[in-house]
Amino acid sequence: MIPVAAAKLKRPILPSLALALLLAVPVLGAEQAKPFAAVLQPLVDKGELAGAVVLAADKEKVLAEEAVGWADVEAQTAMRTDALFWIASMSKPLTGTGLMMLVDEGKLSLDDPVEKYLPEFKTQMVIAEKSADHLLLKKPARPVTVRNVMSHTSGLPFLGPFEPRIDMFPLRERCLAYSLLPLNSQPGTKYAYSNCGIDTGGRIIEVVSGLSYADFMDQRLFKPLGMKDTTLWPSQEQIARLPKCYKSGPKGKGLLQTPMPFMTYPLTDRRRTVSPGGGYFSTASDLAIFGRMILGGGVWQGKRYLSEAAIKQMTAKQTGELPQQYGVGWAVDAKGEGFGHGGACATQIWIDTKRGLVTVFMVQAQGFPGEGGKSWPMFKQAAERLSDQVSD
Repeated sequence: MIPVAAAKLKRPILPSLALALLLAVPVLGAEQAKPFAAVLQPLVDKGELAGAVVLAADKEKVLAEEAVGWADVEAQTAMRTDALFWIASMSKPLTGTGLMMLVDEGKLSLDDPVEKYLPEFKTQMVIAEKSADHLLLKKPARPVTVRNVMSHTSGLPFLGPFEPRIDMFPLRERCLAYSLLPLNSQPGTKYAYSNCGIDTGGRIIEVVSGLSYADFMDQRLFKPLGMKDTTLWPSQEQIARLPKCYKSGPKGKGLLQTPMPFMTYPLTDRRRTVSPGGGYFSTASDLAIFGRMILGGGVWQGKRYLSEAAIKQMTAKQTGELPQQYGVGWAVDAKGEGFGHGGACATQIWIDTKRGLVTVFMVQAQGFPGEGGKSWPMFKQAAERLSDQVSD
């Protein structure tokens, strides 16, 4: 039997110990519990940002994922973490990855001339002289290469003159038309951002693989990775998760709803054609999986998708002596500390190789009022702080 005196001494010990342990555990403040909302919500409150889904991850785990603000400002529909976004030119790294998978398999080389796979490019000309009433064309000094079309150094224009929208004409016919356009510069001599070039890379994927571009990307990349919401043709269920697109209101104040540019409606219509340079829709979580695979040297959950050599080549500068920093579908950091890409509606992905950090920023915006344009760097800095805290 325990003596009464001892019992009286023992009973308070457990509550006291529990209290001590509770006091020893730090209580997370709002900024620590939701580090991204802490910097972005003030912009939402001021009407300078409609809403966003933001995510930070390392190779092992998602550090934080948050939905901030509104998917529909007028209806006061809250943003959801599974919201679907048109990622526009963030499609370019996806296409670059698909193409590098074929490079890994020895089925093509970045130095191959495009005409090896698309013979119609054999007759392409380059502008030698141009004025208001005079145009002189000549044969290029050398053929356009796969590297050129994937790094915006081919001489092709941004869009063809027949393309008010990116999803109007079949990819095969579009590339045939591109081959008839005169190059604006000799291949490899100038940098000029070109959807035509990346679309040509997508067409090469079709010719080399024997699959349609959409089927190749689905079968070889998205489905194996588990990127279930990455698509060229959103379903009705996915469309219900698509936030409204906004631009700056009159005189740069407030938010005004606006259609997404370059697209044919309805977005569910499968007669809309593929655009390797800008056609995909996706979610923050899907893009985080993709980014973590790239950060992991081409491996995701024990399966290799790309060789480390392909990752290194794809994310290294491919523009030669030109000042612009661009790889194979990726914008690259001049210091070699990261790479990423943005989209026409302000979405962003950045892979910080120094920190081992993937940041994904998802919005649908055609411009921002006030300081809304600072939302991406503000989030990125908050993600870097979080990563540094986790590493310490």
